[in-house]
Amino acid sequence: MFWYEEDVKNLERIKESISYQPELVFYGSSSIRLWRSLNKDFENCHPINLGFGGSTLAACVWYFDRIMAGLQPKGMVLYAGDNDLGDGRHPEEVFVFFKQLMAFIRQKYGNIPVAYISIKPSIRRFNIIDQIRFTNKIISEEIERMNDATYFVNIYDRMLDANKYPRRDLFEPEGLHINDKGYALWKSVIDETLAAKSLHLLSTI
Repeated sequence: MFWYEEDVKNLERIKESISYQPELVFYGSSSIRLWRSLNKDFENCHPINLGFGGSTLAACVWYFDRIMAGLQPKGMVLYAGDNDLGDGRHPEEVFVFFKQLMAFIRQKYGNIPVAYISIKPSIRRFNIIDQIRFTNKIISEEIERMNDATYFVNIYDRMLDANKYPRRDLFEPEGLHINDKGYALWKSVIDETLAAKSLHLLSTI
């Protein structure tokens, strides 16, 4: 995990530089890190962006205590698992890392609301679309079984076109990371998911 060290040090500097106590933590891979409008999109929640480039769910588990040190959020939004599959890990390995991360969150913060964003269907990784779909399935089923304040945010379906292919208008030219339109969609689906469950954390925290 040493290759993440500079990114993690940068997150520690970000935590030291802010003048407020973050209430909503965004944690995960570069899809979180590159969310340029995040602070504006969730400004009422006093968010902090703790995404780090190339991060896997395994890395999120590995660095959890270090990155979350000193933070007492009222809620979390997670996106990770994409890179695990891209690195060749099996969906059930990703599932195990998800359960480990949730165990860490519950141990440290109790039953705070946690929104897990489903793994996106990307153009570059369309060759592993079956693994992505299966990983989303087993994680969503686990969240349903957990029956606590964990919520599955299904951005997968909304990112497909009529032919079940990733919508090109949502992606940067390299076909892996999403663009501003993609992030606007993510924000919309997060809001819709939590509103449907009568959880208004992201607008009233």
